[in-house]
Amino acid sequence: MDRYVRGSRGTRAWAALPLALALLAAALGCKRDEKPTPTQTTGAPMVLPTASAPFAAPPVLPGTPDVPALVAAVRPSVVNITSETEVQRPMTVDPFEFFFGRRGRRGGEDQVIKRRALGSGFIVDNAGHVATNAHVVADATAVRVKLADGRELPATVRGVDERLDLAVLEIQGAKDLSFVSLGSNDAINVGEYVVAIGNPFGLGDTVTMGIVSAKGRELGAGPYDDFIQTDASINPGNSGGPLFNLRGQVIGINTAINPSGQGIGFAIPIDSLKDVLPQLVATGRVQRGRLGVLIQPVDAAMAKALGLPQTSGALVSDVDPGGPAVRAGIEPGDVIVAVEGTPIVVAHDLPRQIARRKPGEKVSIEVRGKKGTRTVSASLDELRDDSSRPAKQEAPRAPSEKHGLGVAIAEDPRLGVVITEVDQGAPAAGQLDVGDVIVEVDGVPIKSVREAAERIRKVPPDRPILLRVRRDGKTRFVAIDRKSP
Repeated sequence: MDRYVRGSRGTRAWAALPLALALLAAALGCKRDEKPTPTQTTGAPMVLPTASAPFAAPPVLPGTPDVPALVAAVRPSVVNITSETEVQRPMTVDPFEFFFGRRGRRGGEDQVIKRRALGSGFIVDNAGHVATNAHVVADATAVRVKLADGRELPATVRGVDERLDLAVLEIQGAKDLSFVSLGSNDAINVGEYVVAIGNPFGLGDTVTMGIVSAKGRELGAGPYDDFIQTDASINPGNSGGPLFNLRGQVIGINTAINPSGQGIGFAIPIDSLKDVLPQLVATGRVQRGRLGVLIQPVDAAMAKALGLPQTSGALVSDVDPGGPAVRAGIEPGDVIVAVEGTPIVVAHDLPRQIARRKPGEKVSIEVRGKKGTRTVSASLDELRDDSSRPAKQEAPRAPSEKHGLGVAIAEDPRLGVVITEVDQGAPAAGQLDVGDVIVEVDGVPIKSVREAAERIRKVPPDRPILLRVRRDGKTRFVAIDRKSP
């Protein structure tokens, strides 16, 4: 009985199946006539491209850069550079000469070998002057330039500026040359597209594209660091090549790559080249102005200690006796905030501004200090290389005492008040070192431990203590928050 009942239900279910399918088909038929929503597709069949019907590329969208046209226009002005240097191989000694005598060429004789370096550059005028990096042609005994049309011509080094890593070559016997258009630093915008052209790894003309990732990068290369950062691929051999904007103007000279990370390259801003190009072409060297100051950044603690409203400017930690700054009335402790009306936002801005001016030029400098905010006029000297450096003076180990700064100081009859110990974890640990000589406390010169202690006690506890210290013959300011008791 149970089997019959189960069998009857199964039979009825199978009998109802055609009816359900018919209803489902009718419902789908009705849906086909409805208008599809934006996320639905119509019943039209998809047509795939075949060999007989080649795929057509979509049209170029409005505003999309026409990079091929740009490259075609500027490529004739980009060159590949091969420099040759002669070096002496270290003298060697034939170990068998003692037993068998001299055999052919004497092992101890010097050998001169030739080495080649590859780089890039770009033509800047119809006279055949080429801009590149100084390190591309450093100590070169011969230089050859290969043009985009295949011509290979000799070139001479016209001038070198090692401070900016820039050099100018002159192509010999060149005719019918294309040259670039130089842009401006003011027109460089973070995020804009750029194109780099060069000779990476000696492969020949190579084009890469990216954006300006940042401006004003400092890499520790010197006081004039002011690099453009880009993610356009820059590799060995690209050095000295141009970085173009989409208007076909050179806005930078490719100069460095970051070996620890991909997608990071650096270029010298074009205004740096424009500042020195006339001098390099005319005289082969660059004359720069010199103010005669030693400067340091102004951080938050320093600004508070000096009573400054903000951290911008360059703090003068020392001045050259008889130099332009002294003649203009600038003193240690002054903060230079503008040169010829151009704000000094960070300390590095000052040497860049001064270096752009020639010796003998008078510049207007805005200063903040003990005498308030004032404007002085300084007549610049010429900047010269300083090859002499004072020897490091070792601090004497003498009885010392601490004064709430986490450092121990002692008197030296020759040097003055010397730091003999710095506690680990103290606020001064990252700023002061053993051997530093304390010259001033809170703007007052000190000559003894007693004077230093008295000045420290007079500084309000809510204000950082401002010290002026000498290290390796140079002085600087340090602002320190005292330890909590």
